Amino acid sequence: MSFNPANPVIVQSDKTILLETHNPRFEEARDALSGFAELVKSPEHIHTYRISPLSLWNAASLGWDAEQVIDALEDLTKFELPQNVLVDIEEYISRYGRLKLIRDAEKDELYLQSEDPHVMAEIMANGKVQPYLHSAIDDEGKVKVLADERGSLKHALITIGFPVEDLAGYNEGTPLDINLRDITLEGSEFGLREYQNQSVDAFYAGGSERGGSGVVVLPCGAGKTVVAIGAMSKVRQQTLILTTNVTALRQWRDEILDKTDIHPDDIGEYSGEKKEIKPVTITTYQILTYRKKKSDPFSHFHIFNEADWGLVVYDEVHLLPAPVFRAVANLQSRRRLGLTATLVREDGKEEEVFSLIGPKKYDVPWRVLEKQGFVAEANCVELRVPWPDNDLRMEYNVADLRKKYRLAATNPGKLTIVKRLIDKHKDDRVLVIGQYLQQLHDIAELIDAPVITGDTPQAEREVLYDGFRDGTHPHLVVSKVANFAVDLPDANVAIQVSGTFGSRQEEAQRLGRVLRPKSSGENTASFYTLVTQDTTEQEFSAKRQLFLTEQGYRYQIENTTLD
Repeated sequence: MSFNPANPVIVQSDKTILLETHNPRFEEARDALSGFAELVKSPEHIHTYRISPLSLWNAASLGWDAEQVIDALEDLTKFELPQNVLVDIEEYISRYGRLKLIRDAEKDELYLQSEDPHVMAEIMANGKVQPYLHSAIDDEGKVKVLADERGSLKHALITIGFPVEDLAGYNEGTPLDINLRDITLEGSEFGLREYQNQSVDAFYAGGSERGGSGVVVLPCGAGKTVVAIGAMSKVRQQTLILTTNVTALRQWRDEILDKTDIHPDDIGEYSGEKKEIKPVTITTYQILTYRKKKSDPFSHFHIFNEADWGLVVYDEVHLLPAPVFRAVANLQSRRRLGLTATLVREDGKEEEVFSLIGPKKYDVPWRVLEKQGFVAEANCVELRVPWPDNDLRMEYNVADLRKKYRLAATNPGKLTIVKRLIDKHKDDRVLVIGQYLQQLHDIAELIDAPVITGDTPQAEREVLYDGFRDGTHPHLVVSKVANFAVDLPDANVAIQVSGTFGSRQEEAQRLGRVLRPKSSGENTASFYTLVTQDTTEQEFSAKRQLFLTEQGYRYQIENTTLD
């Protein structure tokens, strides 16, 4: 049995992988494992990964084959690789592309095809798949797919372990004359960075059927909007863009106008305030999922078919609401680009993203871009805060689980620590971010700063965001409305006082608020998380940090006092 004690990895027969964090090859191993394995937990000394079917299918979509995965593991492992793991890697990766969706251009019909008759026989006998197939297998080993069931079929197949390579191509949308500027409207030189060009090329794939649908994973602040603009300039067809909120919608509009030659009259806003359908239309997930009563149909789903879209862009695709998946299932003939900083979904619907938006097309670790100066260098600190008195601690001790979390999250002692941090960073641009509204209003009063919550009118939000950008309000208190797509490039300190239980995606988004490269001074940022000592909040905090730890960030943990 071979043994290399200098290597950092142990691969176990249950397909978990242990990685030593203090090994000299830690970073090399971490970056390799992120290509084909999922991070499970990441305490100080040993990180645990797991190889799963979906992690291998995403690897296959990025061009990994079984030999490359096995070679990477053999190069990093201390012990001989378990034989069953080798077999599973080869089996699962081989499943990607074994089934293909193709189109008969002459008949304009869609077919499911495989060169393996045993696979086709298994598929034809499966009750989840049968409703979407029209006929028996023909002499060429293919079966006709019912019209408009392309997405439903792909989703059904992935749930039974057969991811489809979709080569059926796309309907061409209405042409759109759009070109990238060399000089932005603000007067700055403009061009896509190398990794942004690589993202666009990986998605577009020269216009072939092997591109046109998939997800680009880039850190917050790395310019995902620019990637979408680059894709628009390649596709050159009318585009529908789905965003998280109205603030993001208008930032998208401003970015497109700043960096392309499109006329302002050709960009439409479809929101609660306006209902415009233009060659480029930007809307929000909230408006798409609006309905007067739960029993009513969604009032605005018609927007998906309102125009002949050639490209649909899903911003923050990890937040795609479940009802929108139904619409996405019927949009498989249109090019689809998902953008996200993390493929982690708290509802576990990563398979839906894979099958209905597309596989991962491009991914780059956050720390890689940090080293290149494209995102700010971040210092992450978890500050553990004591209770201010024994009565509150006793109330926590006898409460149920949900009330325990709320009491810990809203611990009044956190206000003392926030004030201390504000004094320390009085010359910085500071965002205080939290979950509970009364807590946020108390903090805003304490530090004499404006507060933005879901109740703040959109016009007022934009005024306050502008005030933060120009330094009028250098400190800003915000609820979870600022988790997503708020462009505050000069923010260099974030103080997280409370969050949504163990949400990994929220942790990543909040750190992302301070990661945009800084226009002047040191390209650094500070991210503080306030956690009540010896409570369930510590456990949830550890879960929240999982994704960022995978990306190479480390949290410094400090105990505080209220004296």
